[in-house]
Parts: sequence; C-alpha cells; structure tokens
Amino acid sequence: MKKTKYYYNTSSLTYEQVTEPWQTKAWRVVGFISAALVFGVMLVVASSYLFDSPKERRLTRELNKMQMTYTDLNDEMAMMSEILTELEEKDDNIYRVIFEAEPISPAVRKAGVGGSERYTELEGFNQSDLMKETAKKLDNLYTKIGIQSMSYEELTASIRNKSKMLYAIPSIQPVANKELKRIASGYGYRIHPVHKVRKFHRGVDFTAPLGTEIFATGDGKIVKASRSKRGYGNKIVIDHGYGYETLYAHLNTIDVKKGQIVKRGEKIGTVGSSGLSTAPHLHYEVHHEDKAVNPINFFHNDLDETEFEKMIQLANRSNQSFD
Repeated sequence: MKKTKYYYNTSSLTYEQVTEPWQTKAWRVVGFISAALVFGVMLVVASSYLFDSPKERRLTRELNKMQMTYTDLNDEMAMMSEILTELEEKDDNIYRVIFEAEPISPAVRKAGVGGSERYTELEGFNQSDLMKETAKKLDNLYTKIGIQSMSYEELTASIRNKSKMLYAIPSIQPVANKELKRIASGYGYRIHPVHKVRKFHRGVDFTAPLGTEIFATGDGKIVKASRSKRGYGNKIVIDHGYGYETLYAHLNTIDVKKGQIVKRGEKIGTVGSSGLSTAPHLHYEVHHEDKAVNPINFFHNDLDETEFEKMIQLANRSNQSFD
C-alpha cells in the first residue's frame, strides 16, 4: 500500500498532504526507463563480449573442425608425398634401367604449378596461411602424380615393345638337339669340305637325318624362301626385326613362303643336303645389323649353364665344316 506523505505548513499551522506535480512524476518515470535502457544495453554489450551466442558457438566448432581437417589433410599429403618420392626413385633407378629408358629429369619432376597469384582467393581468412599451404601441397601432388602416371604409360609401352622383342630375338636351337649331339661345326675358321681351304664359317652346322624338322628360332617374317642347286641350296631367311635375321640353308623342303609371319618354334622346313653340301645337315646363321654373329650365343632358352658350356666346347672344335 502506497504511503501518504505529509508536511507541516507553518502558515496555517497544520499538516497537509504532499502532492507531486505530474511533471515530476513524468521525469521520474523517464529517468527510470532511461536508466533501465542504459543498464540493458550495457548488459547486452557485456554478454556479447563475455558469452558466445549459439550461432557463434556453432561457427566456432565448425572452424575448429575445419582446422583439424586441414591439419590431418596436410599430414596425409606429407605421407603420400613420401610414398610418391619412393616410386619416383624406383622408376628412375630400377624400372627405367631395366627397360633402357632415360630417367625423368629432376627439373621436370619438380616443375611448379603456377605463381603466388594462383592462391589470392584464399587470402583474407583467419586460416589463410594454412589454406594456401594445403592448396600448394595438393597442387604439387597432382603434378607429381600426373608426371608419374605418364612415366608408367611410357614404361608400359616399353614393356609391350620389349615383350615383342624378347619373342622376336632368336633364342632356341633350330632343330631338336636336347642331347647336344648334332653340333658338327661351329662359328669361325674351318676347313671347307669341298675347297679344302681354311675359310671363315659364319654359322653353325647341325647334323640330322634327311627330313628332320627345322623350327623358326624367333617370331618374324619370311623375307626369303628360295631353291637353288648352288651355294646355300634351298634356304629360308627370317627377318625378326630389331636388327636381327636368321638364315637356314641346305634344306630338303621349304614349308613357308615369302611374306609369311611365323612364331618361335613353328616348323618352317626339313633338313636336306641341297646346294654345296657334303651330307644332310642344317647350316644356321644369325645376323645382327647385317653382320654375322655367333649363333651359339642365341640358344639360351634351350640350355642350362652346364649344357651351354658343353655346346660352346662342341662348337669350338677345329674341324671341317659341312658346307
């Protein structure tokens, strides 16, 4: 209950009730409201500095999560970069050595991906440095992976080419000779059976009964399949590519024709004694870059180390050739 106030009037010598004019009451109300507003504003400002709003707390959590994600991403990229460096080293020092390919130069592997202006859109943020560093690492990884991918594509093509070459290069004996008893005369100077003079023998003679099968010693294309009563007699020449050719002479039958593609181990004819020959045998030559080379070095697919040594001893005997 509101208290009534009185004051003593000295003129009338009586107590009279105190009455306030409405202006005073109005000012008091205005003052109270103003004070309340000022206090409210101060409270809001203080709380905004001291306490985060739900939205601010959510944004803070998202920023912290983003920073953790960027940090983890940098760690993973560092690990990927180490693995990629190991792959690059193996590529240059092992794979490319095996397939006789030139190593990729360090300048190419370390090629940049653009200037600093590439990352200007990442500036102006609280975590700009972290974001730019991550973007640079990611771009470098993409570049290195791209270069390595192209390198592997090049090596894959080399492998395919090497595979073809390995099948093409002569590497087996042209006649079945597991017991190694058919070598009659090897590569080098020998006494010619007809002219009886010391003459360079450019191939290996394999003795075998008339009609014994003769096989292509590597994949290739028949470039000659001719018959003659002189010199090498009936002969076949196979172009294996990669600078290699093989010659099969003194044949009885020719079972292929010029232009035909043959595979290693495929029958191409039979042993005979045609041309300038003294007995049934196969005269076999290997040519590389138009020069005759020792065929004995091209039987490695047929022989183990012991058999190969025996083959060399038989081929090196000083004797008379068969042609």
